[in-house]
Amino acid sequence: MKKLFVLSLMVLMAVYLASCGGSKPATENKTNVDVPSWFLSPPQDPNFIYAAATAESRSMQIGINKAKQEARADIAQQLKVRMQGLVKKFDEEVGTGEETTLLSQFTQATKAVINTELIGTKVNEQEIRKEGGLYRIYILMEMPIGAASEALMDKLKKQEEMYTRFRSTQTFNDLDKEIEKYEEYKKNQGGY
Repeated sequence: MKKLFVLSLMVLMAVYLASCGGSKPATENKTNVDVPSWFLSPPQDPNFIYAAATAESRSMQIGINKAKQEARADIAQQLKVRMQGLVKKFDEEVGTGEETTLLSQFTQATKAVINTELIGTKVNEQEIRKEGGLYRIYILMEMPIGAASEALMDKLKKQEEMYTRFRSTQTFNDLDKEIEKYEEYKKNQGGY
C-alpha cells in the first residue's frame, strides 16, 4: 500500500511538473524589442522601394543624419551592389599514427561596393526616442521606383549616345587609315 501511495505521488508530481513547463505557443512574439512596427516589417508597394534603419547619437541631428544615410545605403543595395568575397580554408595534419593532430583554419571576408544614384528618396516615417543620454532614431526611407527607372533609362541613353559617338569616331579613324593606305598604294604604283 505504501509503495502504491509513493508511486501515485510520483506520477502526480511528474504530471504537475510537465504542466508547469513546456514550450511557448508558436504564435507568441519571440522578440521583446520595443521598435516601431514598420521597422521590422517595412511596407511593400510595387511603386516604391523602402528601407528601415536606426542609429543612435548624443546629438539628435547627427542621429537623424546617420539613420538617413543607413536607409539610403540600404535602398542603394537593393538597386545595385557589387559583392566581392574571399574564402580561405587551410587544413594540416601534424604527427604520425594515432598521435596526429589536425589543424584547421577557415577565413571568410566579404566586401560590398555600392555605386548608384538615388533620386527622390524621402523620409516616410521617423521616430525619435531618448535612451539615457542618447537619442535613438528610427527612419523609414522611401524612393519611388518610377524615378529610379527614369534615371536608369536616362543613364542608358547617355551611355548609348556616348558609345555611338565613340563608334562613329572609331569608324572615321578606320576610314582615314584605309584612305591613307589606298593613297600609299596608289603612290607606290606610280599613280601620281
